[in-house]
Amino acid sequence: MSDQIKRVLFISYYWPPSGKASLHWPLNITRHLPEFGWEPIILTVENESFTVKDESLLKEVRPDMMVIKTRTFEVFNFYRIFIGKKKHEALSVSETMSTENKGLRHRFSLWIRMNFFVPDARVLWYRSAVRGGKRLIRKLILETREPHPIQAIISIGTPHSTHLIGKRLSKIYGIPHLPFFSDPWTSISYYRHFKRNFPAEKLDNYFEKSVLKNARKAIFVTRNTRDEYTRKYTFLKDKTDVLYWGYNEADFTRLDKLPKTTIETEILLHAGNLFDYQNPVNFWQTIRKRIDSGKKMILRFTGTVGSGIKKSIEENALSDYCEYPGFLPYSQLVKELNAADYLLVCPYDSRHVPGKLFEYLRTGKPIIAFCDDNTEINNILEETGAGMLFPYNSYGSEFFDRFNEIKTDITKVKQFDRYNISKELSNILDNIFNEKAK
Repeated sequence: MSDQIKRVLFISYYWPPSGKASLHWPLNITRHLPEFGWEPIILTVENESFTVKDESLLKEVRPDMMVIKTRTFEVFNFYRIFIGKKKHEALSVSETMSTENKGLRHRFSLWIRMNFFVPDARVLWYRSAVRGGKRLIRKLILETREPHPIQAIISIGTPHSTHLIGKRLSKIYGIPHLPFFSDPWTSISYYRHFKRNFPAEKLDNYFEKSVLKNARKAIFVTRNTRDEYTRKYTFLKDKTDVLYWGYNEADFTRLDKLPKTTIETEILLHAGNLFDYQNPVNFWQTIRKRIDSGKKMILRFTGTVGSGIKKSIEENALSDYCEYPGFLPYSQLVKELNAADYLLVCPYDSRHVPGKLFEYLRTGKPIIAFCDDNTEINNILEETGAGMLFPYNSYGSEFFDRFNEIKTDITKVKQFDRYNISKELSNILDNIFNEKAK
């Protein structure tokens, strides 16, 4: 048994050339796992068309890694047509989930999404993905002559429909399933802003519980989310782990060698999507006062920004100081982070530790965070000395009074390098493998 190749199947809806931020965790983890004795295989979608593409990410995929792609029915192609867009016209998450858009077509499509696509709109990939997974496993059985050629399945959610695929393959072949939760499932933050009917909620909760019941281990990206789930499902008490989102050290090691630029204008940057319910409404007043006092500032927002936030910015006469470059290839985004003077992060609730936070940490730039009762982010910022956390209704003016005192401890930040997180995951997988071998 010691000479057996240990394979782990990752089920990830998003994979390069998709530019989706959530694919960076499996992309980097699968690069490192072979160093710890695990051979990853990817099961993903062939015709995903929602996200903006980042072709540069293709070179980050290990050339020797098996990637299996199956087709799906891409419902967002029809959504575009329904709301009057062209078939291949770009969509953004903030646009599809907007609470500001009161248009009848938008509201109707949201109602359909919330009540008929359970657990999410990517559930239409389920049958194709299960068939692809079965073909793969049967092929490996024939080629390797091993009755169990895959030792573990890790499904990456969101979208949480990937967990249903993982559970199905797990039950067919008796393979341990480890669902990975980048966000909560039935209690994900945006459900608070939309009405779902009782059957949809009931079915979603059934799916969630059935996946977790079957799971050998459930992995969460925050301690607060893990704690919420262990309170909800007491049977999870001894079968959970937390692996933070982390960052890729190599991306920042290259930047450390670049010459530093000095310009008079300060840049405050927010990376990624910013929804209307992540609006630090009073903070914009602080920015306005800082500019009025003679400071030269630019506010840069990569990703999409909710219309409600843009309205708050306009109300504080800040529109002329804002830049909206939109989606950027990841390599360019990292350069943007490095060029900024301050980094803004707005977690959507007390359970949320955004992936961008770890990239922010590695730059060493002062971080200003807004969230109510997010003890986990506060602890991370205090441990690393990287920034300050304020409630959403705060003006955040203390940050600018004290930002010169912020000195990030990069040594402590490096615990979040995905190489280290891959090692932690390999230890979890080894324990499961060794238990099964006994």
